[in-house]
Amino acid sequence: MVRKETIDDAVKDLFKGIRFPAEPSGLYDPLGYMIAIGGKRLRPRLCLIAYSLYKDRLGPEILEPAAGLEVFHSFTLIHDDIMDRSPLRRGVDTVWKKWNPDTAILSGDVMCIDSYSRITKCPPKCLPEVMALFSKTAAEVCEGQQYDMDFESRETVRMEEYIKMIGLKTGVLIACSAKMGALIAGAPEKDCESLYDYGYNLGLAFQVADDYLDAFGDEKVFGKPIGGDILNEKKSWLTVRACEKASEEELGELLAAFRTPAVTDEEKASKIARVKDMYLRLGVADDAQEMIREYTKEALRHAAKACEGVRYEILKRFAEKLVGRTS
Repeated sequence: MVRKETIDDAVKDLFKGIRFPAEPSGLYDPLGYMIAIGGKRLRPRLCLIAYSLYKDRLGPEILEPAAGLEVFHSFTLIHDDIMDRSPLRRGVDTVWKKWNPDTAILSGDVMCIDSYSRITKCPPKCLPEVMALFSKTAAEVCEGQQYDMDFESRETVRMEEYIKMIGLKTGVLIACSAKMGALIAGAPEKDCESLYDYGYNLGLAFQVADDYLDAFGDEKVFGKPIGGDILNEKKSWLTVRACEKASEEELGELLAAFRTPAVTDEEKASKIARVKDMYLRLGVADDAQEMIREYTKEALRHAAKACEGVRYEILKRFAEKLVGRTS
């Protein structure tokens, strides 16, 4: 196995030294800017952790694909921010805000291409399987984003529809990260599948936590304005659950609060406060925290199929650290 400190240093060095072409600067500068913003790097970290469960050293055969996962994730964030009209990402201007939407679209496109280039640097013997996994995942992420946008024009969404959406938009890339690390390490097929399921359920827990924090988090910690999902009338886990639990009268009140126009800062603050009050009255904030625990428990059940002892504890610590931000 590879020590945690070694993985931490590898992730830090990997993104400190990542380089993109210099020209045309209008195309490539946003890529460097997006990577420099930072983040949890959870996908490349999980990829390296899964690899390290079977190997004793980290080489370019895993470091480059791990970087590719983060580059791909960053591409999706650039485009998501355009679609969500988000002005901030991790406390700084989003790419479309700093440059313009057209530049952000094109820079995101080339970032996606760059991610494929990095992932093809895995060992030739596992290249077909790795690329099949990644290509399938990339398409699924786009499917999830489309469902997310479709939901915006609907008054209500069923919970099973919502879970399918976040499974595609968030879960599959985290699952892919775990499985890719195991594939490149030459792990048994059953372990690769168990680690995929571990990552998928962890991704669900992570997204529910993200939805919770969008309403109830600390903006300085969360890295973007609180209440963005409410202002954009997005169907978050909290909203879907609130619609399930609300009486006919409460549902009317909730939907009326969501439809309230909000232009000024005062109007935005009032709209966010009204919706959050409904969440609290219906108990969905507590429900969200319970669901986060349930998905994490399911993730660890799958981890136990692949690992035991110290190796299992590594996956358990990663899961607890990832979702513990809502407690």
